[in-house]
Amino acid sequence: DHVVRLGGAAAEQRTAARDRHGRIPASENPAVAEHTERALPLQQAAETLVSAVRRAAGGGPVFRAKPWPSGHRWAAAITHDLDIVSGWPLFASLRWAELVRKGEFARSARAVAAATAGLTGSPVRQSLARILEIERAAGVRATWFVLAGDPTLTGWRRGDLTYSLDGRAARELVDLVLADGHEIGLHGSFETRDDGALMARERERVARVTGRVPAGIRQHFLRLDPARTPALAESAGFAYDASYGFADRNAFRLGAAEILPLWQDREQRPLGIVEAPLAWMDRTHSKYLGQEDPAAWIADALDLARQAREAGGLWVGLWHPNVSAPLGFPGALEAFESLIGALASERPWLAPLEEIVAWRRVRRGLRVRLAEGGRTELVGEGRSAWAAEIEEISHG
Repeated sequence: DHVVRLGGAAAEQRTAARDRHGRIPASENPAVAEHTERALPLQQAAETLVSAVRRAAGGGPVFRAKPWPSGHRWAAAITHDLDIVSGWPLFASLRWAELVRKGEFARSARAVAAATAGLTGSPVRQSLARILEIERAAGVRATWFVLAGDPTLTGWRRGDLTYSLDGRAARELVDLVLADGHEIGLHGSFETRDDGALMARERERVARVTGRVPAGIRQHFLRLDPARTPALAESAGFAYDASYGFADRNAFRLGAAEILPLWQDREQRPLGIVEAPLAWMDRTHSKYLGQEDPAAWIADALDLARQAREAGGLWVGLWHPNVSAPLGFPGALEAFESLIGALASERPWLAPLEEIVAWRRVRRGLRVRLAEGGRTELVGEGRSAWAAEIEEISHG
């Protein structure tokens, strides 16, 4: 029951509470209510089960498949939400005004100076290019979520759809991302939370522009209705969702740092789509927690990554390309570079979410069968390279 309430988000599916953005308030989450949102109770329960199996084996062999490929003991996924392409002066001025209201006059002045120095180009493009450069140097391939709806003046005012994916500026940025081998998913517009047909149309636009059908989706503003949106994403053809994170705090919303199957509480059934829960986001600190020092953001990110590493799990982080000096975040890209370096030094499997989800499906599809001579062997389906590696089972 507890696994379903927390990991299956059943408790959140049963509440009618919403914040001003139409999201489930964090207070409705069981882990938040129990003050355990920065712990991993479901993975702890899984290890308790493993201990019980070992005791039941009575000293006999217990086998566990390797947790991640190529000898990695944990995994990390870097993700980016492309919220802004053009019209950056408006967003920058709003951010500068936010800094002034907070009394961050020196930081605001640095941001204005950085924007003035870069007037001949696009700060968003420059920031995106720098992010790609940092990730390329570290051997990181990330997942980028792009907006694909039709922008309107109302949408601009709400902070929803701010660019057309068919436009030249957006296509140029997408081409830069694809050239480095990154994954591109859909950043579902506000209305897709409750509209599966619209979600499918936006997915088709991403496929047309990129030449690749997106496997994953993340709702804009993390605007998710747990009782409806994942099922709509499943019907629209997505393999995974990446929206289960908190906006106002960085934590493990589903009680695990892991790819999780999703649950439809109303129908009491598992969904075919899985979740890659978001553990950490840059804007949580400056927008919701009032923390403007990027070094503090990175310390928090690495603390959550440490817990995922110790559990042999998956850490998913989000860095927005518009979080850069000209757009009101001095020192941010330097902090991002330090984050990538610190993560890479701990040797996680750094891969796009689509590949991480595919690996987990292969691993979970393994079964043991009795072969000739009483031997046991693992069988399953999946990518041939992974299948060969995953069969090297080890004693638990």
